[in-house]
Amino acid sequence: MNKKYNIAVIPGDGTGPEVVREGKKVIRAAASRFGFSINFEEYDFGGDRYLKTGEILPDSAVEELKKYDSIFLGAIGHPDVKPGILEKGILLRLRFELDQYVNLSPVKLYPGVDTPLKDKGPEHIDYVVIRENSGDVYTGSGGVTMKGTPNEIAIQNMVYSRMQVDRCLKYAFEYTRKRNKTKTLALCGKTNVLTYVFDLWERAFNEIGEKSYPDIKRDYYHVDAISMWMIKNPEWFDVVVTSNMFGDIITDLGAITQGGMGVAAGGNINPDGVSMFEPIGGSAPKYTGQNVINPIAAISCGAMMLNHLGEEKAADAIENAIMDVTANKLKDMGAGRMGYSTSEVGDLVAERV
Repeated sequence: MNKKYNIAVIPGDGTGPEVVREGKKVIRAAASRFGFSINFEEYDFGGDRYLKTGEILPDSAVEELKKYDSIFLGAIGHPDVKPGILEKGILLRLRFELDQYVNLSPVKLYPGVDTPLKDKGPEHIDYVVIRENSGDVYTGSGGVTMKGTPNEIAIQNMVYSRMQVDRCLKYAFEYTRKRNKTKTLALCGKTNVLTYVFDLWERAFNEIGEKSYPDIKRDYYHVDAISMWMIKNPEWFDVVVTSNMFGDIITDLGAITQGGMGVAAGGNINPDGVSMFEPIGGSAPKYTGQNVINPIAAISCGAMMLNHLGEEKAADAIENAIMDVTANKLKDMGAGRMGYSTSEVGDLVAERV
């Protein structure tokens, strides 16, 4: 009997619905080829709903989303909604309440895609950043006193428990072993200044590595140093594991080296629960409805999602199809400069799958 997957879809804001449409198109093509079925159920969470109803995310939403095999997200961010309202109320709430404690960001330069790095090609840029996704300054620990006065004080604390660190590191070691490239895991931190939090990270990193993963080589980089080496020598990296805030920063740096936000995919992973896959780029509202935005990132998210669900052959077929299209068809990764419309790029990838 063919396997069936139930996927919750949140098209979201701006160009999110357009790239999600193409992602679904390619996922359906892969499902048809590899003999499984997909049921998509859409939810209208986002800026338009908030502006109409004042509701960001219904109280029932998290429990309802737990019933699905995965979540496919387009983008969150509306020009008429103050920054932070939707991001905290939808993205962070789902990540925290669904305990999606790993953010997975492949940094992979596809053939035919330009990178701003001189003399670097696909053979040099192919690594993965694993970002802890449940702690750090994003938890909102802290506060403000004397707001609006000359003596205003704002505090936002970087907070980590050993449990949070351990489970992220174990996932990273396992991922590095399964990826089986150079079997090198690099910790990105700031042990020379953030001596409490990154002492915890470094001790846990070495203890877990020595005890359970002697086959995995361990490296360490300060976050400022890795920001240089990701530009100068991206070929050094296999898998990088880091904290929530540092990961948020260096994944965008990695994304631009692989051709920009239109190519960069990401996953918010709960290995034992429901995971959510989304392009790294935002909602790009100025391009809404023009059918010019690059859907490659969203299509790559579909491949990541299928791989996570165990449909590895289908995921590989999508990635191979993407590489064929970027190598042979697309002129540029920028909006409106690809030589094809958003829907035409989806068609090209789906046909090759």
